[in-house]
Amino acid sequence: MTNETSATNAENAAPCFALSKNDSYVMSASGGRISLFNMMSFKTMTTFMPAPPAASFLAFHPQDNNVVAIGMDDCTIQIYNVRVDEVKVKLKGHEKRVTGIAFSNLLSVMVSTGDDGQICVWGTHAWEKKANKSLQIPSDYVPKPHAHTRVQFHPDQKHVMVVHETQIGIYEASKLSCIKQWFPSSVAITGATYSCDGQSIFVCLDDGNVCVLTVAGLKMRCRINPGAYLPPNPSARVVHPTVIAAHPSEPNQFAVGLTDGAVQMMEPPEGVREWGTPPPPEEADAASTS
Repeated sequence: MTNETSATNAENAAPCFALSKNDSYVMSASGGRISLFNMMSFKTMTTFMPAPPAASFLAFHPQDNNVVAIGMDDCTIQIYNVRVDEVKVKLKGHEKRVTGIAFSNLLSVMVSTGDDGQICVWGTHAWEKKANKSLQIPSDYVPKPHAHTRVQFHPDQKHVMVVHETQIGIYEASKLSCIKQWFPSSVAITGATYSCDGQSIFVCLDDGNVCVLTVAGLKMRCRINPGAYLPPNPSARVVHPTVIAAHPSEPNQFAVGLTDGAVQMMEPPEGVREWGTPPPPEEADAASTS
């Protein structure tokens, strides 16, 4: 399965893809036309919407595989119906490239983020804007290449996490009231995700450290040093995680994708049930000497 890249400036392209709710289809783009692939046959079903503007983020509607929200690098979001090959509505609310989209079935809303530091909430019935908010970004902040603001709903579908290089914020989704924030010291956040049970947040940083935070209070449960998963030679220290994904059914497992193309799967050490939790009393002596 290969994306169209013939009319693409590779440096400016925003590779993106989305899986349908039943994992039967994947929609993908790399700066050119958007492709819809069949995950059973791996064949291209259709291609559509030639650039410019190019797609910068893709998200299937959670209740209808025929409807997809397409964030564009011209700041708009297009609600597209694949079956009839038609843009239902074009949403305007961002001033820079759209970099994140997430849906809540419970609240019937879609939340979007962009490189402009804006968070927008849209109703999914009439596609009207319901709320928007600007991130409080430090005045001396200089964005790094390929650093984008992302958004993800908590499993409760009421709270939404916004991830920016400088901060993680948890918001009440309908009105975007900020509940709590976490700021790393002198390093950049490269990715963050909720655990599948919604009790933890896994965060990767550009210095190679990986943090496990509690959702309640955003307190540090555990910090994983890069020496625990990267090779010991000095040249490997330039390698760091750029993306992180939680296991869909194991709340203490997650994967990080590294700048050298490797993917590392992580879980607590043997004998430890959870991140940051001491081993049971009967295993404490053995664990302390291992």
